[in-house]
Amino acid sequence: MVVDDDQRLLEALDAALGPATGQLRCCANVASVPGLLDEGVPDVMVLDVSLPDGDAFDVLDELARRDAMPQVIAISGAATPPQSFRLAQRGVRGYLTKPFTVAELRQAIERVLTEPADIRGTLRCLVGQRPMREVEREVRSTMIDEALGRTGGTRKGAARLLQISRQLLQHIVRGRS
Repeated sequence: MVVDDDQRLLEALDAALGPATGQLRCCANVASVPGLLDEGVPDVMVLDVSLPDGDAFDVLDELARRDAMPQVIAISGAATPPQSFRLAQRGVRGYLTKPFTVAELRQAIERVLTEPADIRGTLRCLVGQRPMREVEREVRSTMIDEALGRTGGTRKGAARLLQISRQLLQHIVRGRS
């Protein structure tokens, strides 16, 4: 998904990335994002920092309301260092300065899809905001749900992905019920 108000850039990215993805969706403003998200949350979102009816933070707020977080790559020709820092705090995994090449964008997409996220920044933001036990429980639950989803619900496969014993996974899952 690409969210940018530059129509020429949207057309260029659609031409360059659309055939490879098969389902590239584009929009030019914050107001159009909910409709596109209703069609499904993308794996990757390329998001302009400044939009005619808001900014990247408005889109990130919409994603948070939906409890959905694709891998986000912010793009801008004029983002300030404080904006860039806040974007990283909100989970944005990549940043490209305009103008950029399609090759640079492809590299950024590949990186955010293959390299694990550094969660330390997110965890630092939670200090003093949420109890540690609650964060631990949420991390454990999210990782188990994701591993089960990736393995079609098989506990043996999920345990392998999580690098724990199947018995421990079964114990944790029983404790959540």
